[in-house]
Amino acid sequence: MIAETTTSERATRAVAQRLAATLAPGAVLLLHGDLGAGKTAFVRGLAEGLGVAEDEVSSPTFTLVHEYRGGRLPLHHVDLYRLPDGSASLEDLGLDETAEDGILAIEWPERLARPVAGALHVRFSIIDEDTRALTIGET
Repeated sequence: MIAETTTSERATRAVAQRLAATLAPGAVLLLHGDLGAGKTAFVRGLAEGLGVAEDEVSSPTFTLVHEYRGGRLPLHHVDLYRLPDGSASLEDLGLDETAEDGILAIEWPERLARPVAGALHVRFSIIDEDTRALTIGET
């Protein structure tokens, strides 16, 4: 388990950049946290760590999935915020096979109908306006 406290968006991105260097194709990251906790900033850091320009990353709230190519691995960024809890599955969304060649980062994973085996859970806690506590682990 990794535990980090960050005091800026840049520091949150740096944690993700370091993690990206360790990820292999097929990795699934489940991003847990309230609105404004830093989930999309974390995905920007993943993109940077994979060699994708961070300014290409935006929250896919209205399109559900964004795909970023051009780096070491493709990055698939999913935001399930607008779906009801427990209503989505990777298969129904077409993400089970899509993610095999790259990294899959899912915001609001509690909307998934069932757990994702082998996924890394990234949990964000808001401490104050700038400070976040991040924990990264398999549970």
